[in-house]
Amino acid sequence: MVRAVPDTHGEILAAAARQFTVTGYRGTSLQDIAREVGCSKATVLYHFANKEALLAELMAPAIEVLRSLDDQLNGLTGAAAQEVAAQGFVDLAVRFRQEIAVLRGEFPELLCQPAFAHIQEISDRLRDALAGHSDRPAARIAALVLLAGISEACAEFADIPDDELRLALLTLARRAVEPVDAPLPHPPTTEDKDS
Repeated sequence: MVRAVPDTHGEILAAAARQFTVTGYRGTSLQDIAREVGCSKATVLYHFANKEALLAELMAPAIEVLRSLDDQLNGLTGAAAQEVAAQGFVDLAVRFRQEIAVLRGEFPELLCQPAFAHIQEISDRLRDALAGHSDRPAARIAALVLLAGISEACAEFADIPDDELRLALLTLARRAVEPVDAPLPHPPTTEDKDS
């Protein structure tokens, strides 16, 4: 049976988050959200102009924390940038696990929406900070793999408590990030192969 009006704006947001997580952003309609809440689609549209506005509000707290991390990284270089980036991103990813799960598999498409257009630039700066602003391919690759892997782990391992997940991810990040002051590895030479 359909209820007249949902109790709160937040009830619609919570239903949208659950629907987006299960069927994806593209696979969820406003009618699906309304059905879960027990209201009409018109009621959902009373609270949110469209599905994009609903997603933007749902993601706003995570985006604000990402912007704050971006501000903290401004001007940092080397190992200091790497540590702040690793800690900040792990904290963000663990705190906003549900929001990350919503984006799972649809991140590139969602970046095309105006509300999320700036996220790619922030993500690029975060990746550069994790790499210690190094041009070394190994550092850049490790940073990209860490960003993707941390996000995926937070979405996948919902059963692991936050503190335990945070510790595991930070330990992994610190192991994977190539220290910027480390000497360049040299490819094996003929002499190395002979010894």
